Amino acid sequence: MTGLRSLRLPQMDTLSKRERSRTMAAVQAKDTRSTERRLRAKLVAVGIGGWRYQAADLTGKPDFVFPRKRVVVFVDGCFWHGCPRCYRRPSSRRGYWDAKVARNKARDRRVTRTLRRMGWRVLRIWEHELAKTPQRCVEKVANLLARRKRFTASCSAPSRKPRKAAARHR
Repeated sequence: MTGLRSLRLPQMDTLSKRERSRTMAAVQAKDTRSTERRLRAKLVAVGIGGWRYQAADLTGKPDFVFPRKRVVVFVDGCFWHGCPRCYRRPSSRRGYWDAKVARNKARDRRVTRTLRRMGWRVLRIWEHELAKTPQRCVEKVANLLARRKRFTASCSAPSRKPRKAAARHR
């Protein structure tokens, strides 16, 4: 009998693809206790203000947006975003999870690149960093804000001046 117990058959999903999609879409990714809420409390405690929480009007829905400084902060969960330090591959459905995490990481890179092209400075904080050294995470945010000039309506995305062609000696 022990030989039969070790034999694992693939589990079939009891929901249709449409029902599974609807169920997964209903899962809220907001106000995660161990991540965004913790950073929000720390920012308030040290008096850092001027931010919006989970701005849906920006690419990638950043967790914290400092519009006057053009800074966005993402708090990335170690499992969902494939933290190189903490991520542990699930033992079941490895192909699915590998693809899922790879898509999340690719989306994170794409969102970061898009926001930077729009003139935003992007800071990503790992869940484990926030759990172990929350003060250091707040310092990262404060240091980044201190280095950024205030954004005004007359400012737009950073302009890249075209390089002048090198003078040719004839």
